[in-house]
Amino acid sequence: MTSVELEIKGKRLIIETGQMARQSDGSVVVKYGDTVVLATAVASKTAREGLDFFPLTIDYQEKTYAAGKIPGGFFKREGRPSEKEVLTSRLIDRPMRPLFPAGFYCETQGIAQVLSYGTENVADMLGIIGISAAIHISNIPFGGPVAAVRVGKIDGELIINPEVAEIDSLELNLVVAGTEDAVIMVEGGGAEVSEEALLEAIDFAHQQIKKIVAVQNELRAKAGKEKRPVPPVVEYAELTAEVRKFASGKIQEAIQIPGKHVRQGALDVILADTVKLFNTPDNAAKFKGNADKDLTRDIANIFDDYENEIVRNTILNDGVRADGRKPDEIRQISCHMGLLPRVHGSALFIRGETQALVATTLGTSDDEQKIDSLDGEIYKKFMLHYNFPPFSVGEVKPLRSPGRREIGHGALAERAIKYVLPTKEVFPYTIRLVSDILESNGSSSMATVCGGTLSLMDAGVPISAPVAGIAMGLIKEGDKVVVLTDILGLEDHLGDMDFKVAGTTKGITAFQMDLKIRGVSSEILRKALEQAKNGRLHILGKMAEAMPVVRDNLSPHAPRIYTMHIKPDKIREVIGSGGKVIRGIVEQTGCKIDIDDSGAINIASSDEESAKKAIEIITGIIAEAELNKVYKGKVVRIADFGAFVEILPGTDGLLHISQISDKRIAKVTDELNMGDEIMVKVIEIDNQGRIRLSRKEVLKDQQGGQQA
Repeated sequence: MTSVELEIKGKRLIIETGQMARQSDGSVVVKYGDTVVLATAVASKTAREGLDFFPLTIDYQEKTYAAGKIPGGFFKREGRPSEKEVLTSRLIDRPMRPLFPAGFYCETQGIAQVLSYGTENVADMLGIIGISAAIHISNIPFGGPVAAVRVGKIDGELIINPEVAEIDSLELNLVVAGTEDAVIMVEGGGAEVSEEALLEAIDFAHQQIKKIVAVQNELRAKAGKEKRPVPPVVEYAELTAEVRKFASGKIQEAIQIPGKHVRQGALDVILADTVKLFNTPDNAAKFKGNADKDLTRDIANIFDDYENEIVRNTILNDGVRADGRKPDEIRQISCHMGLLPRVHGSALFIRGETQALVATTLGTSDDEQKIDSLDGEIYKKFMLHYNFPPFSVGEVKPLRSPGRREIGHGALAERAIKYVLPTKEVFPYTIRLVSDILESNGSSSMATVCGGTLSLMDAGVPISAPVAGIAMGLIKEGDKVVVLTDILGLEDHLGDMDFKVAGTTKGITAFQMDLKIRGVSSEILRKALEQAKNGRLHILGKMAEAMPVVRDNLSPHAPRIYTMHIKPDKIREVIGSGGKVIRGIVEQTGCKIDIDDSGAINIASSDEESAKKAIEIITGIIAEAELNKVYKGKVVRIADFGAFVEILPGTDGLLHISQISDKRIAKVTDELNMGDEIMVKVIEIDNQGRIRLSRKEVLKDQQGGQQA
């Protein structure tokens, strides 16, 4: 076994190889504190024939035994990946993918398994480090290694890898991944942080990343395998030149068509003509050595590369994009609220050829999402679900459960909005947003942020500030650099960066950057952030024109939640033995009632009168007797010395025989019987809470009033 180590934040990061999973191409065990992750990498020996893309699969798995737990529910083994596992798989994949060499098409799989889970909150970071190290020491060609850290900010101070207990206190929470030379991926959010604070955090993270990259290089020097050769990329120079000559003017003309489908339709016609002209037996014999070979894929690849080159050069040299916009220009925006009469809040946000229809549903605490995680049971009161139906891009596909992309986009939009939501004490509702993408041509996740904000405002949710999001792109050739605002799907495909920023007028709430190149400078990042801020403010202005303020009232179809507070020692009286009292209140009123340990009671009902009745009943249960106050009570027990009268639910006092009447009586039963309802006055409450009552005082007061 070979190992290397590095101290981070007072704990040792250890990377070991040679003991576990030795039949994989590369395997490491990464340890930090009590957290242990096994990472493996395997690539098939040969590429599938005809494959012209790199088939990489990354999977992250959390074993419940790692936290000393047995899976909850009926099935007692791990099943389909949780949302966290899906998101972490994406998190690991994104910085790895751009670092594999062109021409390497062997199917490759990396698996990270959490074997032991501590409080360090680094299992996902160890997954990135572990997969990188496993590939780095293997024979799989790789341009890494890659390392990652989480950066947090508490009370203005940056910290590396904040622990679980610190997460709720973070003003900024970022995951940063990169190589020794540059940052490749950033993901996270913050409580309206500035662009400067974000850049500072990224730079802070990169200093630590360099150290982790260095120990991976040390491990490869000790235990690395020789890398397998990469097949050379076949280039048909003569065929390429002929295709370019034929298609050049036609492509140049087609890419200037503004509409996505019209533009793509024109390009498809040009491609079909190109294939028909050059896919001949003579060319197949000339370039493939076999007249029966089909050149369609080769011609299409040449065509696509040339189309990308023309689009990129047009942007770099002329400053004109595929739809005719300038680099920093945003497409036309329109916002429509309240489109769906029965839902609690709705909005349709349209930006160019991207549409997000977002609906808000308000629920009670019963609707919170329970998540069984390695950290224990977690309850979510805010959920955002993103759907991407095939018709949104004019395609026909079977409808399936949400994939990694849908889950990832939804999580990004959820992170962007959660920082502006009211606290549970202010707004005790469970909130669900559903974003259905009706059209897509560039950054539907950021359209979801904008539409989600408008939908919440339409629902009357008192958010602290509106949030908007925008997607940025990058075209870079040597020293020529153009940052693009509000990118199209085409620009995302052929560009060098996908860079999403969401926030309010004050600052950033969510951030995600992925690169297709080996890194960008801080100057480019700074320019992109500045351009993104201008774009964000522009979109917020358009949103404010359509929806200036949050609606005053909730939808008539939304439940009403009324909150009252009682003393914690009164909770048992409201609940009753075995829940008998609270069940009775629910049966009488039809309300949903939730009580927490602090004494906060949330009463939910779509009928105001029912809620008021429930409040009245609970108020009666928890009420305490007041000195000199008159109550209508019920005789519940009779003794020789007096009667016990219940003046409040569960509260009774002694009515002594001398206080029953204004004249002398021989027996209690001369005046009172069990079940009689009488008016009594509280004349004493002793230190033990015992209550003395008087009917005589009430009669005297009544007689005095009559005489007056």
